[in-house]
Amino acid sequence: MDSVQNPDTALFRFGGGLPDPLPIWTGLPRYNFVGGHNDPDNIPVGELADAAARALRAHARHLAIYNLGTGPFGFEGLRDGIAARLAKRGMKVGRDRVFVTSGSGQGLDLVNAALLEPGDAVILEELTYSGALNKVRKLGAQVAGAPLDSHGLDVYRLGQMLDTMVRQGVRPKYIYTIPTIQNPTGSILSEDRRRRLVELARHYHVPIFEDECYAELAFAEAPPALAALAPEAVIHIGSFSKTLAPALRLGYIVAESHVLRRIGALKSDGGTGAIDQMVAAEYLAAGYPGHVETLVAALKRKLAVTVEAIEREFGTAVEIVHPEGGIFIWLRFPDDLDVRRLIAPAARRGVVFNPGPEWACDPEKAKNLMRLCFALPAEDDIRAGVAELAAACHEVAGYPERSGNMARSTA
Repeated sequence: MDSVQNPDTALFRFGGGLPDPLPIWTGLPRYNFVGGHNDPDNIPVGELADAAARALRAHARHLAIYNLGTGPFGFEGLRDGIAARLAKRGMKVGRDRVFVTSGSGQGLDLVNAALLEPGDAVILEELTYSGALNKVRKLGAQVAGAPLDSHGLDVYRLGQMLDTMVRQGVRPKYIYTIPTIQNPTGSILSEDRRRRLVELARHYHVPIFEDECYAELAFAEAPPALAALAPEAVIHIGSFSKTLAPALRLGYIVAESHVLRRIGALKSDGGTGAIDQMVAAEYLAAGYPGHVETLVAALKRKLAVTVEAIEREFGTAVEIVHPEGGIFIWLRFPDDLDVRRLIAPAARRGVVFNPGPEWACDPEKAKNLMRLCFALPAEDDIRAGVAELAAACHEVAGYPERSGNMARSTA
């Protein structure tokens, strides 16, 4: 255990406002339904190894130079590959419009650093990526939650919201949206709504911050990216974490050149991992499209297993919001249950999940909501983990009936 030091005599005197220290790492839980992990059985190990060998033979000399000697925007081969990939989302960009980041999280940090100051207003979807929400709050920005419905962002109510804000003298710095596989609800915004959103951005002079980290995991073809409809009004970020491997830490920002150069000037880390970039570039030019198809098929199967398990264990006690792609499922419990009450009893059974309040601009409005990431666990572990979650729910709330699930106590 860590020793407790007297703050008056401590050698290291840390600054104020820091988060709690990291807990001692004890490994992943048995039934891990949190975060954005992906399917370990669908990492293309052999293909990546071959890509790494080709990349090192071709470019190893450039490892002697920061940024591989290709400038702060990132490895040119990867930027070319990303630009070609984005063409499938309707975006017509060259490498000069693509800036490589260490995951999309760094993209969020750089955009926020360039645009936000304490007290600024930003619009996020009322249910949204917790990482984006937490980053904005830590910067002291004022968050306004835009309404969602079963089809994604309600752009008509958003228009009313923008009109009210502007009349009050408040012009938001941006509208952050996840239009393609919305996180956490899993919806896809229609093309009509996308076009209306672009009209609103232009009319009220509020840029759009588009997060498309999950777009390639859609189960059916999605409408064009917002950046394809209005490149001058959109900052677009993406990632290889959900389609290739989270641990690679590769993301990117796409924007107009004058915007991208201002954002890029804030990246001071000496460059994103060079070998990661080279390997990804090689693989994009080889087996990547087929890999994504295989991955999506596997995720569909795991989603079906998850839905079947939830329906079997919870019956009608839980409403399932069926996603249109991606790696997670959104659940609605009865209004009288605060899912945060399930955290400890579920953890004792080896189950961890994302409680809805962590994904909401107004946490109390999401207290009966829960997100489960189904990509990481094996299918048998999904079934067993959902059964244990149901047993924890019965322990706390009295439902579902114990006879309706196959949970075994881990006590």
